[in-house]
Amino acid sequence: MDSISVVVGAVVVIALFFDFTNGFHDTANAMATPIATGALRPRMAVALAALMNLAGAFLGTAVAKTLSTGMFNDGIKVVPEMVFAGLTGAITWNLITWFLGLPSSSSHALVGGLVGAGIAYSGYNSINVANLVEKVVVPALTAPLVAAIAAALATRLAYAITYRGDNKDGLRTGRGKYRVGQWFSSSLVAIAHGTNDGQKTMGVITLGLIAGGFVTKDAGIPLWVMLAAAIAIAAGTYAGGWRIIKTLGSGLAEIKPAQGFAAEMSTSASILASSIFGFALSTTQVASGSVIGAGLGRKGGSVKWGKAGQIVIAWFLTLPAAGLVGAASASLTHIGTVGIVLDAVLMAAVSIAIFQMSRRNRVSHHNVRSEVEGAAKAVTSPRQVRQAAKAAEKAAKAAKAKAKKGKK
Repeated sequence: MDSISVVVGAVVVIALFFDFTNGFHDTANAMATPIATGALRPRMAVALAALMNLAGAFLGTAVAKTLSTGMFNDGIKVVPEMVFAGLTGAITWNLITWFLGLPSSSSHALVGGLVGAGIAYSGYNSINVANLVEKVVVPALTAPLVAAIAAALATRLAYAITYRGDNKDGLRTGRGKYRVGQWFSSSLVAIAHGTNDGQKTMGVITLGLIAGGFVTKDAGIPLWVMLAAAIAIAAGTYAGGWRIIKTLGSGLAEIKPAQGFAAEMSTSASILASSIFGFALSTTQVASGSVIGAGLGRKGGSVKWGKAGQIVIAWFLTLPAAGLVGAASASLTHIGTVGIVLDAVLMAAVSIAIFQMSRRNRVSHHNVRSEVEGAAKAVTSPRQVRQAAKAAEKAAKAAKAKAKKGKK
């Protein structure tokens, strides 16, 4: 077996590992809100998301083609080592942000890693900047804002057309019924995630196969690549990104069933529209924007802007940070086989270290619900607070009058 075949094989393996990390990193996009509202149990939620991600990965290849043939200018020789280096940058940043519980973009980590490696190998002129701006940068700036506005409006509409009711647990009120709707809306988000993020790994593997001369640029996405990528992202989704589920479920805003339903519908609509046009969208940014919009859309609702600020910083850091790691990895792969092995060993060491550190403060399906269940409890509106205060005052006066009468 020649060296090119070995490197391409390594690209396929590491790309599928990235796909796995993408799955558990982005599970929260679909399932943080139904877990927070109590619509789905944690393990059932991630199983449903895994199944829907698997199905969604087969619904188109426009995003895969953006990454496999649209990243670099025509005439630029893309070598398997460059793709390998880009993937190591993406995986490293994905794991760091997962450990910190920050819902950053796996998509931007992948694009950043590939761009950094491409620049290190072939210079700045190798990057198809126009396509990058159209398919990645513009959606990154606009999609979260559009999703936030849509979620805020949808939340207001959801509250306007339902009543609150008096049942203390909220299960038999008009708004409590949105928990049932979340089965559908969260599944739609998971399908949409598969149509976008599931295709990215397909595109990267195909890019590696093109670089190694195993397929032509016009051949399209091989069926076995689609199958492998779909299974990998579904497996990662089932593993459950519990840390980020905790952040999106309660760290940004307190989410009730009506808000969760509105946020999920806004997220899925934005992602599906982007997948049709081949935009390598950040599904995480869209989901975060929708949660913020849903938080603002409910009267008396609030957003935890400190956590939101941390997430926004992670958004802006992802492309350059993954790019720097990708470029550093590229410098190692320039050495040859020894450099490729060293790059893989370093990435594995970082991955193991992060997983070991995460065990000190473990978040799993056993305790993630307790971390976010406070967000599922009813939050009284300002009007209800005033009514409760008046009732308490009236009760106090009645008790005082009764006590005086008893003394007589």
